[in-house]
Amino acid sequence: MENKQVAISHFGGTEVLEMQTSEIPEPKDGEVLVKVAYAGVNPIDVKTRAGIGWAAEQNKDNLPWVPGYDISGQVVKAGSNAELFNIGANVAGFIGFPVQGGGYSQYLCVPETELSLVPDSVTLEAAAVLPLAGQTAAQALNKAQVQEGDRVLILAGAGGVGHIAVQIAVAAKAEVYTSCSEDNLDYLATLGAHAINYNFAPVSQRLEQVDVLIDLVGGDAALDALKCLSDDARVITVPTITAELICEKAKLLGFNASGILVDPNKEQLDTMLYMVSVGLLKTEIYHIYPLTEADKAHQQIETGHTRGKVLLDMKC
Repeated sequence: MENKQVAISHFGGTEVLEMQTSEIPEPKDGEVLVKVAYAGVNPIDVKTRAGIGWAAEQNKDNLPWVPGYDISGQVVKAGSNAELFNIGANVAGFIGFPVQGGGYSQYLCVPETELSLVPDSVTLEAAAVLPLAGQTAAQALNKAQVQEGDRVLILAGAGGVGHIAVQIAVAAKAEVYTSCSEDNLDYLATLGAHAINYNFAPVSQRLEQVDVLIDLVGGDAALDALKCLSDDARVITVPTITAELICEKAKLLGFNASGILVDPNKEQLDTMLYMVSVGLLKTEIYHIYPLTEADKAHQQIETGHTRGKVLLDMKC
C-alpha cells in the first residue's frame, strides 16, 4: 500500500499542486498513525501555495511540501507509549501548525496529544470543519472578551471561520451583525445574526455603536468597518497580511486592537466536537473535493465566496 499526498512543488498558481506517493509512515513514541478521511482546506494553504506569508517563508527551502492543518480520520496503529486512543477510534486534530503541515495525506503520524476523539454522533466530515477555523473563531471572540449584550460585528460571517464565530457569539448572547453577499442573507439569519449585504452599501452606512469588530476580511472592508465602532470598542483582526495596517488605524482612532495567530488547543476542539454532538453548533460544508481535485478546492477558496468550509476527501 502507498500513501498518496498532495504537495506544493514550487510556489505559484493551483497548477503547482501535484500528487506524490510515499511509504506509509511508522508512528514514533507517543504518536498514532491516522488513516485520514477528510482534510480541511484553509486560506492559509492557498496563501502558502502562492508563496505568501509566514508558512511559505519557513518552507521555501523545503519544497515539495505537503500542506494541510485540519484532519479527521481513524487511528490504525499506535506507537510506543501512545495509549489515549483505541485502534479504530475516530479522531480529529489541528496538526503540524504552522510549519509542518501534512494534512493533505492519506496516512499521517500525529502526536496523540494533538488529537481529539470524535463522538459517535459527529460525522468525520463535520469534525474536519472544526480544528483551524473553529479555534480561530473561538480564540478571536475570547480575545475580544465578548459578553452578553455586546454589539458584535463579524466581517464575512458565512465563511469557514465566520459561520462558527457567528454561532459562538450568538450563544454568548451577544447582538450579532455580519456582512455577507446576498446569497447568504437567509443562511446567516438562521444562525441568529443580523446579516448586512455588503454589495448593497458599505457596512459603515448601515450600522453604528458596535462594541466588538471581528475582522475576517482585512483591507478596505475592515477599514470601513472601523467607522461603525463605539468609543472603547475592541478590534480583533485575523488576516495577517493587513493586520498591522488595521491595528495601526484602529489604535489611532482610540480602539483596543490586536491581530491573532491561532494556537492549537485540544481541549477547545473537544468542546466544539461536544457542541456539534448535542446540536449547539452546526458545521457548514460548501463542497467536498476528491484529493485529485485539490486545485479546484484552492480555486474555490480564492473566489472569496465560500459558505462554510471546503474539504478534501482523502479516501479517493
